[in-house]
Amino acid sequence: MKIVVLDGYTLNPGDLSWDLFEALGELTVYDRTPMDSTTILNNIGDAEIVFTNKTPLNENTISRAPNVKYIGVLATGYNVVDIISARKQNITVTNIPAYSTLAVAQFTMALLLEMCHHIGDHATAVSNGAWSNCPDFSFWNSPLIELNGKTLGIIGFGNIGQATAKIAQAFGLKVITYSRTIQPENETVNCKYVSLDELLNNSDIISLHCPLNEDTKGIINKSNIEKMKDGVMLINTSRGPLIIEEDLKDALNSNKISGAGIDVVSMEPILPNNPLLKAKNCIITPHIAWAPKEARKRLVNTAIKNLESFLKGEPINVVN
Repeated sequence: MKIVVLDGYTLNPGDLSWDLFEALGELTVYDRTPMDSTTILNNIGDAEIVFTNKTPLNENTISRAPNVKYIGVLATGYNVVDIISARKQNITVTNIPAYSTLAVAQFTMALLLEMCHHIGDHATAVSNGAWSNCPDFSFWNSPLIELNGKTLGIIGFGNIGQATAKIAQAFGLKVITYSRTIQPENETVNCKYVSLDELLNNSDIISLHCPLNEDTKGIINKSNIEKMKDGVMLINTSRGPLIIEEDLKDALNSNKISGAGIDVVSMEPILPNNPLLKAKNCIITPHIAWAPKEARKRLVNTAIKNLESFLKGEPINVVN
């Protein structure tokens, strides 16, 4: 059985092992596959098992790869695969749910704490001599913010949203959340479901943890930004297209939004003309919330379980 990984580098830049995959078949790993159909098909070759992270497998590609019986998406989101076309060709498609929940929740709080304390900027200032030359025992170049008693609004309350809420409450934050699915058992004294407008009106910080779909695409837009508190902070570790980036840039530059922590953008890698690159007080990181080694190990282990279950005729985490 031939197994191909089309874009293995971001998952495993060399600090993990492919041994578990090699134990299941003849393995070929491409660090990257250029996103043209000819190269994708050439790299798939006559493999029966294909793993992809961000390399797209559309109807044209799937229809021209008759040997493929299984596609494993090395991520939670599976929009890179045309699952309808795969179903028509009796190809099983699986994803990796929940592997990065704790990592993304942790990273969300890291972005928030950086916006509150500007630790990197202050550390750089000290290295550049600002403290040595300071007439006082202490200084700060930016306002410092205490979180206790403030309100965090979480849009989307799945596994990651819930994990973020637990950490947030340990900092003394009140949590309100807007979610398509309401689970009353998740409510506590300091964590309540509310309407979207109520969340926008009352949050000091808003964090996005919802899936990207027709209802959520562009949910952070000029109209909804106008409903927010002046000086609100915004965090996005979910999907870039949840935000109309031009509208967020304008809100940051006008101080309507006091700061943003963004780990995802509309086109990745980020384009040089992305509006957020010209926004004030905007921290942008290169889609790394998911990427601690511990989380990537969980991803690999789940990918192996998915494939082993498929080979036994008992597939799990099937998305089509």
